[in-house]
Amino acid sequence: MTTTYPFSAIVGMDGLRLALLLNAVSPAVGGVLVRGEKGTAKSTAVRAIASLLPEVDVVAGCRFSCDPAAPDPSCPDGPHEPDTGEARPARMVELPVGASEDRLVGALDIERALSDGVKAFEPGLLADAHRGVLYVDEVNLLHDHLIDLLLDAAAMGASYVEREGVSVRHAARFLLVGTMNPEEGELRPQLLDRFGLTVEVAASRDTDERVEVVRRRLAYDEDPEGFAARWAADEDALRERIAAARALLPGVRLGDRALRQIAAVCAGFEVDGMRADIVTARTATALAAWAGRTDVRTEDVRGAALLALPHRRRRAPFDAPGLDEDKLDEILRRFEEEDPEPDPDPGPEGPDDGPDGSGPEGPGGADDPGGRPEGGAGDGTREQAPPAAPEPEPSVPDQRTAEHEPAGGGTEGNSGTGGGAAGGERAAVGAAEPFRTRRLDVPGLGEGAAGRRSRARTAHGRTTGARRPRGALSALHLTATVRAAAPHQRARGRRGPGLLVRRDDLREAVREGREGNLVLFVVDASGSMAARKRMSAIKGAVLSLLLDAYQRRDKVGLITFRGADAELALPPTSSVDAAAVRLERLPTGGRTPLAAGLLKARDVLRVERLRDPSRRPLLVVVTDGRATEARRSGGATPVERAGRAARMLAGDGIASVVVDCESGPVRLGLAGALARELRGTPVTLDELRADSVTALVRDVRTVSTSRRAA
Repeated sequence: MTTTYPFSAIVGMDGLRLALLLNAVSPAVGGVLVRGEKGTAKSTAVRAIASLLPEVDVVAGCRFSCDPAAPDPSCPDGPHEPDTGEARPARMVELPVGASEDRLVGALDIERALSDGVKAFEPGLLADAHRGVLYVDEVNLLHDHLIDLLLDAAAMGASYVEREGVSVRHAARFLLVGTMNPEEGELRPQLLDRFGLTVEVAASRDTDERVEVVRRRLAYDEDPEGFAARWAADEDALRERIAAARALLPGVRLGDRALRQIAAVCAGFEVDGMRADIVTARTATALAAWAGRTDVRTEDVRGAALLALPHRRRRAPFDAPGLDEDKLDEILRRFEEEDPEPDPDPGPEGPDDGPDGSGPEGPGGADDPGGRPEGGAGDGTREQAPPAAPEPEPSVPDQRTAEHEPAGGGTEGNSGTGGGAAGGERAAVGAAEPFRTRRLDVPGLGEGAAGRRSRARTAHGRTTGARRPRGALSALHLTATVRAAAPHQRARGRRGPGLLVRRDDLREAVREGREGNLVLFVVDASGSMAARKRMSAIKGAVLSLLLDAYQRRDKVGLITFRGADAELALPPTSSVDAAAVRLERLPTGGRTPLAAGLLKARDVLRVERLRDPSRRPLLVVVTDGRATEARRSGGATPVERAGRAARMLAGDGIASVVVDCESGPVRLGLAGALARELRGTPVTLDELRADSVTALVRDVRTVSTSRRAA
């Protein structure tokens, strides 16, 4: 059996440790989402907390972990006999990114259900996680339908399995813990809100702390059991403190004043819904119990807000979660001025005061998971006294402001001339307000990852046919199965009412839904696009398309071309936020190497086709159609080279859209000509809007033309 890295041996990461401990004290807090860069021990910390959770009493032999004091009346393994309880450690169940629906919710034996009328049910991970921890690593990469199932189970505390009229229900109450790297894409708001708390983690920049992390990890890898034994006392002390806080929790008083503070903070940050107030109240109560107090104070409300509100505050699209601590302090200060707190009644502080006055565990106790040098071998590292209650790690500042500073420090005063002249670089300008766009999709029927853009054969959607199962049966087509089995009933000796079904009779449903695509943006950043209002409008349009791509579960990539060449500003990724950041920083100026941009797109799509062959691409070229670059002696003109590159993309079968950015009273129609070379669709900035009158008229004309042709 693998020895888990001790929770007490984790160095730093105060916010993450505190969030996990508060959930251990009060599971009603609702779990925690851990956001951070790769290699920051997110998974290590989550796996370590499971060993500290108290044991649970379960019905002996029940696959669904029923509580013997109150067994689930609808448990598939019930009814249960009284006095059959036994204690076991709380489970931590991991949900892999590539898990199937049957692995998550469980599987029904359809053949036995049809032929024998027996609900033969094999429990899934939701059943295993009941009354324990469900850990989802890379939660932002889960397929949409699995996220929907998680949402339903987390909201109702139960899992329902429905297969062609056969239904099974079982309890599924669990602590949901997820980890993610924001660079790989954000979570849907619905799932984000289901996590009670969120914390940002980043690698320490302190040399001594990094050295200690490496030292402890090397010691653990060399001798896991010996390393764990050296931290066993700290682990036991931490378990005892969690148990003491759990026992104290029912007696913690959440007064009216604390409730008003919580309401003032949530209203001040304009959070969505009321779940934020409820989670903040539960977290503040758990903080007080963890500190050994029976009253909720201002510092508890502040600490709870830092953990419960960053992912719930109302923010603009693509803004990273975060909380302005200065604003939080100002709200609490104003509240104190309007409703001053009465003088506290002096008295004992409970279990915060240890025998030596340093905390319940004394120096180097489990309250400070980073406080004792590994093994106590006197390796020269300093010991740290544990705090009475770890303060939440300050929220990571929103770095988008810094990242959006104009690149190169250029200003309009030193920028080059536009119109394709070989001039200097203009500073980056901000994007206009995003708007709702028309849906741009890929023609035909794909088989890519489930999403919301183009038509595709998917596991979920409307049923369009039936076929023999490919592997395990996931979606039964009942009518087709009955038709296949019906002619053989006499030969199989059927006598009773049941239908005799063999595996060869089973048919699975063929369903049509929508898929997510790879949307590759090729953006003209040359001098001809450099007028500030024009570029702001263009960036607003691309930002709107990025927002649309986020909502439709697409991967995105960004290529820009200007000056002498094209650049892959963002390789294809699920992180639409990263594309928005690159777009904001995009400077303009110089010539227009349109051919280079198209050829770069062709290279990127060729590589992506090898990596993810089932995901169909959609090329979105944002340009006015001009092509101006250094003329090669005796060679083709820039326009001819761009046309040749466009025809190569068309020959590859790449679906494309050209967003025509040409403006002014005189229009050359170059973007339309480019669209014809690409065999794509030209769309003006005005037609891109979903509520555009021009787009509506164009759609009506298209329908009328199609009817006349028919």
